[in-house]
Amino acid sequence: MDNKDSEAEIHPLKTEDVKAQENHENSVERRIIIKQSSRLSRLSRWRTAAFFISLFLCLIIVFAFSFIIPCPERPVSERTWFRNYDNAVAYQFLAIDDVNEDKVQDVIFAFKASNGSSSFNRSCLDEGLPSPCAFIAAVSGTNGRALWERPAAEEVEWMECGIKQLGGAEAPGCLVLGKPVSLTAVDLWTGEVQWRQSSDFGANYTVLTPVSVIPDVDSDGVQDLIIFIATGDQIKTFIHSGKNGKQIGSTGRLNVDGKARYIRLNLDSSSYFLFYTENSLYAYSLKDLYSAATGMDIKLPSLEQNPQWEKNIDSATHRLSLVSSGEIRYLAKVPGRSRENVLVVSSEMATLINAQNLQTLWTLNVSRVVSEPLLGYYKPDVLGIVLESEIGPNRKKVMIVESGSGAVQWDLRLNSRVESPGPATLPTADHRSTFLFWGEYRAAGNETRARAPLQKLYLFHPSYTNVLLELRNSTDQIIAFNATLFERSRHACYVLLRGPQPSEEPGSVSLVKRKLKEDVSESRVIWLSQVAVGSEQHVRDRLYRMRFHSR
Repeated sequence: MDNKDSEAEIHPLKTEDVKAQENHENSVERRIIIKQSSRLSRLSRWRTAAFFISLFLCLIIVFAFSFIIPCPERPVSERTWFRNYDNAVAYQFLAIDDVNEDKVQDVIFAFKASNGSSSFNRSCLDEGLPSPCAFIAAVSGTNGRALWERPAAEEVEWMECGIKQLGGAEAPGCLVLGKPVSLTAVDLWTGEVQWRQSSDFGANYTVLTPVSVIPDVDSDGVQDLIIFIATGDQIKTFIHSGKNGKQIGSTGRLNVDGKARYIRLNLDSSSYFLFYTENSLYAYSLKDLYSAATGMDIKLPSLEQNPQWEKNIDSATHRLSLVSSGEIRYLAKVPGRSRENVLVVSSEMATLINAQNLQTLWTLNVSRVVSEPLLGYYKPDVLGIVLESEIGPNRKKVMIVESGSGAVQWDLRLNSRVESPGPATLPTADHRSTFLFWGEYRAAGNETRARAPLQKLYLFHPSYTNVLLELRNSTDQIIAFNATLFERSRHACYVLLRGPQPSEEPGSVSLVKRKLKEDVSESRVIWLSQVAVGSEQHVRDRLYRMRFHSR
């Protein structure tokens, strides 16, 4: 301390300079700190402002969607609706599709009358057709309101709906085969005619249904159509452009030994058409049919031939030999593990054929099957086949057969009319199906046949193997029947088209849609054995609450 004091006394100016330098450094540091804090303060204010602006925008968006912008209204479907046409006849055709794009299925059907409904006030003369004529109509699935109606032809032979790109349009279309011979493409959404072409099918012909859609063979960007016409022991083949309806190539001819029907089978990159009569089965690849119609050998990936099938097809007659006994009644496609298999139903048995190697998977003794085989699920995710066979005058047996083994899972005997509609199935949320049958159930020992059987609709679900629900009784003549989910995974309904047919005198034609739940709540519970499981109301309530699932 003595030394420092001495130095300060000796050098007083030096000490003052040091103090001044220290003060200057401290002042610079304070200014830097003040600037940094000022910047941080401004940044903090910007962050706060950005946060509140974002929050304000979010609140505006929530408020707009909640109160200002209306939510899309979900169509409210009526449980039941009717649509009547006086002095008309109905065709045996019923299609289900979404016509007005409201995500609810609609109904397309055909009837013959002098005028359409009062909703459109269309007449046959508007299209240059003689009166009466065939009308094509689309009806809303929500309330039965007519969406569009159009006179299409003098008579309707067949109509195929849901064909994509028909006429080159964005919307799917309906192809109408009318008389005198004409092909008409109709827009499914609007009912407008896309194109109309006349064709010479010959005399006394029968259209083999359904019409098949094939890959684009004329390179116009639209898939094409192949139509089969049966005349006696010959099948004529017509290929038409899906874009404008013009015939591609000439008419092909296939020889068969009787009245024929057909199914189409897709095998990987090849496609085969199986024509069957009572006694024979014929197989033609799509490549063969195209070459016969055009005289050209086109090379497309979808027009290849399957080597295994070609080995089993007679090159001269195109007959295909499969193990079967009796007259062939039906051919049906049954999905397998990797590809579709073929179910051959004869007058004596049903045989499932492996489509890959043409070997028999199983056989089942069943005689005189009276309706086309139908697919459904008796066990969860285990595909089954519904077969209805005649077991006596006005008597039939309904069987559910497991597709993998051919084992009978469930069966029921009913009194039945000859003209009764076929069965229907609806997929349920438990990975099974609801089955619908027409007939009249009578308990064992009470099967008197003094009168004609009544026409009743029954519901069966595998969760109650001992229960049958009698839904309703119909005394009218049913032309067509269909059951479907009108909305995705909900709104299970069935549709009835009733009235006189074209061969009968005109009368009242009615189109009816009923929600299945309405009939379930009012149904009569039938115990198939003496053992009752729970109360009848408990069964109704559980089946009423049953949920459905769109596969």
